[in-house]
Amino acid sequence: MTFTATNPTTGEIITSYPMMSADRVEEIIPAAQEAHLTWSKCAITQRTGMLTVLGSLLREHKEEFGRLMTLEMGKPIQQAISEAEKCAWVCDYYAEHAEHFLAPVPAPTDATISYWAYRPLGVVLGIMPWNFPFWQVVRFAVPTLTAGNAVLLKHSPSVPGCAEALAQIFMEAGYPDGLFTNLVIDLETTGEVIDHPLVRAISLTGSVRAGRSVAARAGAAIKKCVLELGGSDPSLILADADIDEAVASCRLARTVNTGQSCVAAKRLVVVEPVREEFESKLVSAMEATVMGDPLDPTSDIGPLSREDLRDTLHSQVQRSVRSGARLLTGGEPPTDPGWWYPPTVLTDVRTGMAAYEEELFGPVASILPVSNEEEAIRVANDTAYGLGASVYTGDSARGERIAAELLDAGNCFVNSIVKSDPRLPFGGTKDSGYGSELSPLGILEFTYPKTIWVK
Repeated sequence: MTFTATNPTTGEIITSYPMMSADRVEEIIPAAQEAHLTWSKCAITQRTGMLTVLGSLLREHKEEFGRLMTLEMGKPIQQAISEAEKCAWVCDYYAEHAEHFLAPVPAPTDATISYWAYRPLGVVLGIMPWNFPFWQVVRFAVPTLTAGNAVLLKHSPSVPGCAEALAQIFMEAGYPDGLFTNLVIDLETTGEVIDHPLVRAISLTGSVRAGRSVAARAGAAIKKCVLELGGSDPSLILADADIDEAVASCRLARTVNTGQSCVAAKRLVVVEPVREEFESKLVSAMEATVMGDPLDPTSDIGPLSREDLRDTLHSQVQRSVRSGARLLTGGEPPTDPGWWYPPTVLTDVRTGMAAYEEELFGPVASILPVSNEEEAIRVANDTAYGLGASVYTGDSARGERIAAELLDAGNCFVNSIVKSDPRLPFGGTKDSGYGSELSPLGILEFTYPKTIWVK
């Protein structure tokens, strides 16, 4: 069996990668454990020094890595290059701050000396998605390794070349053999890796179904998980919002990475006094979005990553229209080769419709009309997901109060799209998962606090 990389722009096969044998996987896991035991004894300054080298390599090869991402999953080339640059940023962040984050914490007690220290868990399995094929891996692996763990990467079958390139760059940066290993394995073998006694924790970014399965299997073995399971994020457009700015932001949220982002706004909750203006301007903005060859720097969006994902998105749009939503623009995939879907706007989206209840992973904006702010907050929270939310208002204090106190999501932004930042914790609630990535919290996730008491 092989993993096959297919160019979503043309539908043509790029290359195939052979699956690892069970015997090979059985060799890799103990080697990762041995690498962890040695690595965890290294001084923190040695571990953070590796990050400086890794960040430099990511910047040096950003065009090469960007092109690889574009070919394998269709990301517009400028966004792909920016993704590589963002990976270097997370290296910079932990290179500067990891020693402080991992420092022992004194706790005055009746002992002569008492404190707690953070110790690595061991071998950590990362199950990563295709939509941000470098960023998702690096933002997990960098703090996990720097804390003293070893990493096994189970990447999406859609981006096998990206997975191999990541393994290569960690090796080139000087990380010891066995410390970061790419596993080319299927789902059945992935389950066996989760079960392995030397694997101590799992980080998954993926679907709710995948999260339930992994969490159940890890829980049976008493292993920690961090789960980032996507979302159907709301953006609240209040009556006092700057509509031009809100439209520009929502248009970007629905088209960045061709709309294939877990944390991008998908349900635009608009109060009636500004609904007509918002709809008109959003339609114009979406129609001005350039869909074209993702290797062309002038293209705003490319194809969707896979044919089945394009077909699922189109089904969701069609089902919503049949249920009473109005199609304002788009909604019909072209017949050209590749897995394209045009920028699309639905309005009059209400409870029970696919565009209301389900995550739409593509360049489709769903407008949910509401009467007032109170209803907007209720509708925004009326979802099983809780990854991100945003609110647009001319009163920043009002927006902060809504974001901080009233919206039920892990990442709440005012007058901006939701985005990840190494300096801030990233994670969700409800069906969007649990645990944090990035920030001080992200590097502590795969450690355990050890209390030391001396008299």
